[in-house]
Amino acid sequence: MEELKHKDITEKIIGSAFEVHKFLGNGFQEVIYQRALAYEMKNAGLEFSREIEQDIFYKELLEPIGTRRADFVVEGKILVELKAITKLEDVHLAQALNYLKAYKLEIGLLLNFGSKSLEFKRLILTPKSAKSLNPLNP
Repeated sequence: MEELKHKDITEKIIGSAFEVHKFLGNGFQEVIYQRALAYEMKNAGLEFSREIEQDIFYKELLEPIGTRRADFVVEGKILVELKAITKLEDVHLAQALNYLKAYKLEIGLLLNFGSKSLEFKRLILTPKSAKSLNPLNP
């Protein structure tokens, strides 16, 4: 069986998220979970940046058409996007995959603290998934 890429880092992030959810439960705003997760990841020895602004480019345009901010980039390798909603939906997965593409990262985690149990999705940006994000080029 093939080893998951950056498994050691993603396991620490997910463990930190479980610790946050165990302590806080659900029902808080996303920013509360973001601050608590930053504390837990720091205690786990993870290096991270919060809310790094990333330019979004379109086709051949030289100027960006906008910016986005992912919640965390961990160890310069893993994008972490947080939600505090009742249920994750396809639109949230698409958003996280778009962030992976914009940040030029391959692996991401989508963490939802809003449900009774912590929900998490491990995302991998492959050439096929990057292509499928373009509705004109499925």
